[in-house]
Amino acid sequence: LVAEIEKKITEAFEVFDRESNKTVDVREIGCIVRSLGCFPTEAEVQELLEKIEVEEPGGFVHLEHFLPVMTKVLLDRRFRPIPEDVILHAFEALDENKCGYITREDLVKHLTEA
Repeated sequence: LVAEIEKKITEAFEVFDRESNKTVDVREIGCIVRSLGCFPTEAEVQELLEKIEVEEPGGFVHLEHFLPVMTKVLLDRRFRPIPEDVILHAFEALDENKCGYITREDLVKHLTEA
């Protein structure tokens, strides 16, 4: 189980490892954690970062420092997933035509306009 979790974390980390050097910008950590099905608040992300050694001054996080902390988070089920009804409600708010799907153009519009 631990090996499977570590593989999942490593794969998610590598998506954001733009230079393929086992590091990511500290600002990407929240996205990585959320891509793993966890939905911490920004304050909880900051608490998580306090447990991870962050390379200064660049603000980079090494996979070897992230992996054990995130493995424990997943094993402990520390952050609950967003309830399905909340996600459905958010989707329905974006589905203005009530057609059961969102076009790429509409999604881009919603994500880029105020």
